[in-house]
Amino acid sequence: MNALLLVALGALLVFLIMTALWLLGIRNRNFSYVDIGWSGNFALLALLYAALAPGWDTRKWVIAAMYALWSIRLAGHLAKRIVGEPEEGRYVELRQRWAANLNAKFFGFFQLQAVLNVILALPLLIACLNPEPSLHVLEAAGVAIWLVGLIGESISDGQLAAFKRDASNHGRVCDVGLWRYSRHPNYFFEWTIWIGYAVFALASPWGWLALAMPALMLHFLINVTGVRATEEQALRSKGERYREYQQRTSMFVPLPASRKKQQRNID
Repeated sequence: MNALLLVALGALLVFLIMTALWLLGIRNRNFSYVDIGWSGNFALLALLYAALAPGWDTRKWVIAAMYALWSIRLAGHLAKRIVGEPEEGRYVELRQRWAANLNAKFFGFFQLQAVLNVILALPLLIACLNPEPSLHVLEAAGVAIWLVGLIGESISDGQLAAFKRDASNHGRVCDVGLWRYSRHPNYFFEWTIWIGYAVFALASPWGWLALAMPALMLHFLINVTGVRATEEQALRSKGERYREYQQRTSMFVPLPASRKKQQRNID
């Protein structure tokens, strides 16, 4: 099957998934489901491309496994936080901003995530189209970088979840483990995962196009739906405690805490 037909099938698949989640969001008054859909769609695209693309089977299923394992882990983690819970603060804020034409604007938002699914799956598609019957050193390097990112993101998410489960931490800022060195270690390691995908794809024809994906993901993680939105919500909910945390802790890349302010959160 050629690349254009694969992309068209993939786009149709994620469009239908996001439409179903949008309808569920309307019914349950919770548009946080978009995060589960965006994360989980990559596993579906991985299976589709690996099954139908004409590339070498070993390469196809290695890159498909990389996408699918990350996708399923993240979607499962988000589902625990979203299903059966109140709508997350970011979407409550959007609900207020978009009140005049709420459902239509959220439909566009959900489908934008579907478009991003297809675009960000480009490294996967490129690798799945490569018929070369052997793995390249760049592909091994890509797997190693991806593994570092997956482990780091899993640890970060686990530390934050454990912190939130402790009732004594209510209203406080998580600054334990990796969160002591970065305000968003989960997003940093998420970005590392996308670097791994791009490096893997570099071994295939047109692989240089995949280098745009970590750059695009970095933009979204920092300026759009990641760091910026999360910090705005944290400042609304935690106020001065979070401002103090911002002053002493690196925003993105894990670094030693500022020596000027080593004190813990304000009680």
